[in-house]
Amino acid sequence: MKPFGFLAYPGVEELDLVGPWEMATMWRDYADGPDCVVVAAQPGAVPCAKGLSLVAQHGFDDAPALSALLIPGGFAAFDVMKDAATLDYVRRVSEQADHMLSVCSGAFILAAAGLLEGKRATTHWKAIVPLREAGIDVVEERFVRDGSVWTSAGVSAGIDLILHFIAETQGAEAADIVQHNAEYYPVTPPYGDLHKGEGKPAYMQRL
Repeated sequence: MKPFGFLAYPGVEELDLVGPWEMATMWRDYADGPDCVVVAAQPGAVPCAKGLSLVAQHGFDDAPALSALLIPGGFAAFDVMKDAATLDYVRRVSEQADHMLSVCSGAFILAAAGLLEGKRATTHWKAIVPLREAGIDVVEERFVRDGSVWTSAGVSAGIDLILHFIAETQGAEAADIVQHNAEYYPVTPPYGDLHKGEGKPAYMQRL
C-alpha cells in the first residue's frame, strides 16, 4: 500500500494534522494500515500555529507516490492557498492518489487547487460563508465525503474524519481497532450553548 501523506506548512494548526496522524499511525500499527509521511515544501522542521514544530520527512520534489493526502488547516491556509508550488503539488498528488482529504480551512487549499469543483464539502464553522462565497457546495456536517474527496469541520473534527475514512475504505473492524487503541470514545456533552448560536452549522445545532 502506498503511504498516507500529510501536508505540512508554516502556521499549520497542530491538531488538524496531529489528530488524524495519531489515528492513521494507530491504523498502521494495529490494523495493517499504510505507512504515514509528512510532506512540506522542503524537508525538515515546520513551525506550527501554536508553537510546536513538526518534521517533514519529504519535500515536494522527493515525496513518494501516495495513496491519500490530508491537507490540514489553520489561519495560514489562507496564505498557502495562494502558493503556486503548494497548489501544483496538491494537483500532482490528486492525479495519482486514490483519495484527497482536508481538515478545517484546508478545504480552501483543495478549492484553490480546483479539487472541490462540483463537490460537496465542509470546513470550520467560521469559514462556511467564505467557502460558499467561493462557489463550493458547503454541507454543514462534521465530515463529508464526495467520491474520492473527504473534508471535515474544524480542528478536532479531523479525528472523526479519519476514523470514518478507515471504516469506509478498510471496513468497520479496522476502524474499531483504531478507535479502541486510541481510546477515542467521546462522552462529554456540550458545556454550554455557544454551539446553538446564530450562524453555527447544522450538525452543532442538533447536539
